[in-house]
Amino acid sequence: MRVGCPKEIKNHEYRVGLTPGSVREYVAHGHEVIVETKAGAGIGADDDSYRAAGARIVPTAREVFEKADMIVKVKEPQPSEWAHLREGQILYTYLHLAPDPEQTQGLLKSGVTAVAYETVTDERGGLPLLAPMSEVAGRLAIQAGATSLQKANGGRGILLGGVPGVLPAKVAIIGGGVVGLHAAKMAAGLGADVSILDRSLPRLRQLDDIFNGRVHTRYSTIDALEEEVFSADMVIGAVLIPGAAAPKLVTREMLSAMKKGAVIVDVAIDQGGCFETSHATTHSEPTYEVEGIVHYCVANMPGAVPITSAHALNNATLQYGLQLADRGLKAIAEDRHLRAGLNVHRGRVTNAAVAEALGYDAHAPEAVLHVA
Repeated sequence: MRVGCPKEIKNHEYRVGLTPGSVREYVAHGHEVIVETKAGAGIGADDDSYRAAGARIVPTAREVFEKADMIVKVKEPQPSEWAHLREGQILYTYLHLAPDPEQTQGLLKSGVTAVAYETVTDERGGLPLLAPMSEVAGRLAIQAGATSLQKANGGRGILLGGVPGVLPAKVAIIGGGVVGLHAAKMAAGLGADVSILDRSLPRLRQLDDIFNGRVHTRYSTIDALEEEVFSADMVIGAVLIPGAAAPKLVTREMLSAMKKGAVIVDVAIDQGGCFETSHATTHSEPTYEVEGIVHYCVANMPGAVPITSAHALNNATLQYGLQLADRGLKAIAEDRHLRAGLNVHRGRVTNAAVAEALGYDAHAPEAVLHVA
């Protein structure tokens, strides 16, 4: 198969779909790899490093899209990229379609077969291609929130960990999954007073064991959520329903009862966000204020640390990508974990959560994959 990797064009997105090490693996499997010039510049990988790994460098993204049978990216294709996708081509990247009707329509019109990193599953029921970026985003959320808490940045003017004689900041984390766990590790490590809310008692027990009393765990009722949010200096939104739009757990009305200058970091923004007042921002302008509350809602947070993120992402995506390159649609048809990643195929939505969120008919992958 001819595998293509274009340069990412989303605002301040420095990651790359294929590192030189991953290119070498695809080439070793007998595939041809085409990489747009300077695609790896953000991670310090120049064109020569890709050539040494066996890739062919081309001058434009258009050439990558036109020549490749399979496109490997990081972020969802932008409007200028939809036009180059075609039927019979495989797109392998993050999509986050549920809150994005325009992208969904673009992919459906193109006829492409789109496999979304965020809905591929594993034997344990986890989301192995989402997990590494959730780890990065959870840790970054605390760094970003701590910076936003500084007075010059619109925050309350509180040091996250306090100092002897002065209480630390109070951090409330909504959601105890991968993002929540790693946010809690960072916040607790910096000395903050941390609470995690979740609706899974087994998960709360697990988190309690992990932190051994250094973090408070609470079952997420309306009362508990309000208590934690109203008393917090920083609130991290870390709620995920795989493939679906995130539920709006913190309303605009609730902001008026929060501390002025408090910070909310919505890590769920890729799926529409879990705060009613959230809208996606960029690394160029990461924050805005509503009702005196600072909102940090950058939709590609891990792009700020591309060397860490790109390598962590490639470590996770490589094995599934090789399956797709080696066996094409057969890999999706025969592997239930890759089938879970299939969101769009030849003009049809094949993910139930995406279909429900956007009002499309859901087509089972098994029903639309016609493999000889």
